[in-house]
Amino acid sequence: MTSQREEVKIGPNDILRFVLELFAFVSLGLWGFLAWPLPWPGVLIGIGAPVLAILVWALFRSPKAVFRLDPFGKAIIEIFVFGAAALAWWDLGQPIVAVVFAVVATASGVISGRRELS
Repeated sequence: MTSQREEVKIGPNDILRFVLELFAFVSLGLWGFLAWPLPWPGVLIGIGAPVLAILVWALFRSPKAVFRLDPFGKAIIEIFVFGAAALAWWDLGQPIVAVVFAVVATASGVISGRRELS
């Protein structure tokens, strides 16, 4: 008997998307701690915002998601998480970081979405 394993091909866009996900989660945490007064509600939002984003991502968008969505549903989740991160940078007074992140995330999402649809 031979066991055949399905080889997973990881491309440059996959690596970029992983970095964008991590950056979005860290951005939401920073926003919570920096934009809100400490200790409360800053600590709650600083921990809660990234935890909520990670939970939504794990349930609906990750490769091993609990709930399977079509590519358009995945795009909505992605827009929600990445858009929240971009808005967090904007709220922190860093519009350049917000715009660059939004443009890179959008380009990467379009490339990934087109690959999923084909």
